[in-house]
Amino acid sequence: MLTKKPPALQSFLSLVSRRASHLARQRYDVIVVGGGHAGTEAAAAAARVGAKTLMVSQKIQTIGALSCNPSLGGVGKGQLVKEVDALDGLCGRAGDYAGIHFSILNRSKGPAVWGPRAQLDRQRYREFIQSELLSTPGLTVLEGSVEELLVSDPNPEESGQHRVTGIRLANEVHPISAASVVLTTGTFLSGSLFMGQTESPGGRIGDAPSSPGLSQTLRETLGLRVGRLRTGTPPRIVKESVDFSLAKIHPPDSHPTPFSFLNTRTHCKSEEQLPCYLTYTTPGVERVVRESLHLNCHIQQDTKGPRYCPSIESRVLRFPGRQHQVWLEPEGVTSDLLYPQGLSMTMPPDVQLRLIREIPALHRAEIHTPGYGVQYDFVCPTQLSPALQVKSTQGLFLAGQINGTTGYEEAAAQGLWAGVNAARLALSMPTVALSRTESYIGVLIDDLVSRGVTEPYRMFTSRAEYRTSLRPDNADLRLTLKGFEEVGCVSSSRYQEAVRVRDRLQDALTALQALALSTRNWRKRLPDVGMSEAKNTMLTGMEVLQYNDVSFETLASAFPEILSPHVEFSQRLKIEAVYRPHCHLQKKEIERIQKEENMSLPQDIDYFSLSVSLSQEVREILDKVRPTTLGAATRLQGITPAAIVHLFNYVRHTGQKGKRALRHKNNQMEARRAELSAKNAS
Repeated sequence: MLTKKPPALQSFLSLVSRRASHLARQRYDVIVVGGGHAGTEAAAAAARVGAKTLMVSQKIQTIGALSCNPSLGGVGKGQLVKEVDALDGLCGRAGDYAGIHFSILNRSKGPAVWGPRAQLDRQRYREFIQSELLSTPGLTVLEGSVEELLVSDPNPEESGQHRVTGIRLANEVHPISAASVVLTTGTFLSGSLFMGQTESPGGRIGDAPSSPGLSQTLRETLGLRVGRLRTGTPPRIVKESVDFSLAKIHPPDSHPTPFSFLNTRTHCKSEEQLPCYLTYTTPGVERVVRESLHLNCHIQQDTKGPRYCPSIESRVLRFPGRQHQVWLEPEGVTSDLLYPQGLSMTMPPDVQLRLIREIPALHRAEIHTPGYGVQYDFVCPTQLSPALQVKSTQGLFLAGQINGTTGYEEAAAQGLWAGVNAARLALSMPTVALSRTESYIGVLIDDLVSRGVTEPYRMFTSRAEYRTSLRPDNADLRLTLKGFEEVGCVSSSRYQEAVRVRDRLQDALTALQALALSTRNWRKRLPDVGMSEAKNTMLTGMEVLQYNDVSFETLASAFPEILSPHVEFSQRLKIEAVYRPHCHLQKKEIERIQKEENMSLPQDIDYFSLSVSLSQEVREILDKVRPTTLGAATRLQGITPAAIVHLFNYVRHTGQKGKRALRHKNNQMEARRAELSAKNAS
């Protein structure tokens, strides 16, 4: 069921405006600093757990804003959105309300790595998030800038060198107290904006950076290791100035797939969806980039930027002579702007115009807002616990880009979990953690706190070694029940629906398993299915459903009395049948790897030419360090557990081939010696 249309922004502003002097007289359980994806999820989650929560944002109007690309989800990222929704978070339902172009990426591959994605209407998304926050019991929103954290001596009965007890706002005398504080500063922590040779303070165009005192508190008072990262955004293009006849149209899916498990449809009807367009860079684009490098101070600096969402300058310099994709994406139903995905740039505005006009579809394009770069502080995340609490500081939690990640979805996932634990700590409950065996959120947090980051972290399905069981379709069964029974962040109504789904799915799986026939009888029932006539074994309905050309609807039509009651879950049952044996094998594989930590890795391996599924990032790390054992490889920063699985299988396979070849050679030599002995004897 879709949430009703949110109230106007003016209603939100009038209802949340409170004077800081009034709030200073109150004590909160949790204070959340920041109103982006991490901050909104953190504040809502803390309130759902039962904490009296205050969210502080520099501008109430920008709460829930899509600062960069107008989209949500994708490969790996869509899994995070589904998990946030399963834990009763906001972004999935907001995406269903604001989506204007829905698609499932990676559909040619297995359902475990499908990537639910949607283009969003910026205004609708912001309105939905603000409406949800407004209607959340126990949550207050305040407009203001946090000057510093209040720090005191630690509780001697708990670990830590400091304790955070609240915040102090800029231009305010009275502090605001809280048991827990969640920082979600995004790109605003000592943020600087870059355009050409111009640098100015800010975390987003039109907005000031966070107060210098906040960064100073983290560095000097708390003694945290702080680094510097960068990102960027492309210019926004006037839609009417684009020649769409020179670009390839990409329509959305004909039937939009909702993000939220609570929704059976999206707000935008199928016929109301908007298309995206694909075009490409030209040699002229590369020429403009190279000619203007001396005018671009952002690209000349050593600060690390996002590997998987690089600027056009970085792409040209790293991959010269190549053609690069540029997606022209709508920014809203009534918006007259387009977002050129793939054209993030930081050169002077006049040079940006020259560059985009080198692309045929944009030969007459006009820029509404130029692109720019951002540099900002982040806290090295190995200083955090799996609850996202700073190890050395009681009551302080961090989430989002402050932890070195990039992307709305990664920020939302961290925000929700930090908000949950901040609330539990404030309410004298133990903090909780998610395992990487049960969720992508667990993979994300484990990667951050155990491995750290050297560049902005982005989620991929390849980072999860259990990805066949961590699928988008089953996030509710993995997390909603736990979220209600153990964590306390899931509503009773959502929990009851998840229990209903779990029980109905189990009934259907039991029915499939009990439906056992010989292959001869299956061929009679399903004459169009290509079953081997050479065998006449017994097969269950579960096993037959694993056939590529068998759907649950096919089985239900053949056995209506038994299976028709379960047609509601047709797709989920098909996916479960396909992946059940894979999940079992995968679990055994991980256990085997843990026993083989001392397996030797050949030192002459050419990691760049290995015919296994390893990312370029992983290949570069392995080639540079050249670990001697599998165990040593697992401890390298940036090496994913999934990469270890592929490496283990490769070495084991080549080792077995080598042993077979050696045995064959030894047998040949033995036969030759026997032949020579026979000749000598004669």
